Amino acid sequence: MRFVDEFRDPAVACTLVQQIKSTVTQRWVLMEVCGGQTHSLLRHGIDQELHDAVELIHGPGCPVCVTDTRAIDLALWLASQPQTVLASFGDMLRVPGSSGSLLTTRAAGGNVMTVYSPLDAVLYASKNPDKQVVFFAVGFETTAPATALAVLQAQKLGLSNFLLLVSHVRVLPAMEALMQSPDNRVQAFLAAGHVCCVTGYAAYEEFAKRYRVPVVVTGFEPVDLLQGILECVTQLESGRAEVSNSYGRSVERDGNRDAQRIIHTVYQIDDRAWRGFGIVDAGGYRLRDEFAAFDAERRFSEFICELTTSTDSRCRAGDVLSGRLKPCDCPEFGKSCTPDSPLGAPMVSSEGACAAYYRYQPHAV
Repeated sequence: MRFVDEFRDPAVACTLVQQIKSTVTQRWVLMEVCGGQTHSLLRHGIDQELHDAVELIHGPGCPVCVTDTRAIDLALWLASQPQTVLASFGDMLRVPGSSGSLLTTRAAGGNVMTVYSPLDAVLYASKNPDKQVVFFAVGFETTAPATALAVLQAQKLGLSNFLLLVSHVRVLPAMEALMQSPDNRVQAFLAAGHVCCVTGYAAYEEFAKRYRVPVVVTGFEPVDLLQGILECVTQLESGRAEVSNSYGRSVERDGNRDAQRIIHTVYQIDDRAWRGFGIVDAGGYRLRDEFAAFDAERRFSEFICELTTSTDSRCRAGDVLSGRLKPCDCPEFGKSCTPDSPLGAPMVSSEGACAAYYRYQPHAV
């Protein structure tokens, strides 16, 4: 437990807090990209402790939250088809689409199966050849290797009844979109450590140079986050804009080459719709043509082309995900939008910013 305690040590955390406060000469605006970081910052009260030194705004770092409504509607439609089973991680079940969620679809008789790994869906497909099994492939670069492996395993087994509904997204293009926005306020980024475990951070070096914005790779424990914040404000105060790795125990500059190889074997980079962002150039992945037989959208293209989508106009998820709005400042927060009755994904996802505020800052409700 010594290793864990080192990154939750109150004395070390207090020292870092004082260093941050003594370093700043103005209040800087920092964005943590990862939803897991958002929850940790609020759970440990770091945002409030540093309120006068930095403004922490919350980015599009929740893969469930940024999954486009159309993708969710496709999942709902697939789950409603005879002899088709929609397999998904549990955190997608309550995310609202245009007309309900996977949970309400299952309650109405739809075939929705919760799995802990895409390989669980492959195994189920191998044991049930009479059913079409579709895995809802959601997530950043972190989960893409696992779904790619599932496709390779299905190919090896010769399965014709296993498909992916691909909704994988890439983090760096979304950061580019944020910096190009005319109302952008971000002055430095806390980069998502778990994504960088796969991708590395070399690509951020050109990004930091182009936009003159510090990027610091951080983990999720209090000391991790405080070290990252200190590095950000130190750079900002000195006029530097560089990439720094404050998560060296897990992240290397070039990332995990094996994971990257698996991703690029199965997927190719493509433009993708993000909830609240619209189409992000090179913002996601799609299956390569040689794996088209495993692509649910291609398999059912003639049926799903006429699907229409809609979102609740009261939901301000796009503003929350781009850092323009704090969840507690949304007029629906804690009123018509709660974890039991969410208007959008950020309130129901385990990494959603709205869910974090609802849980850790009850005075805001």
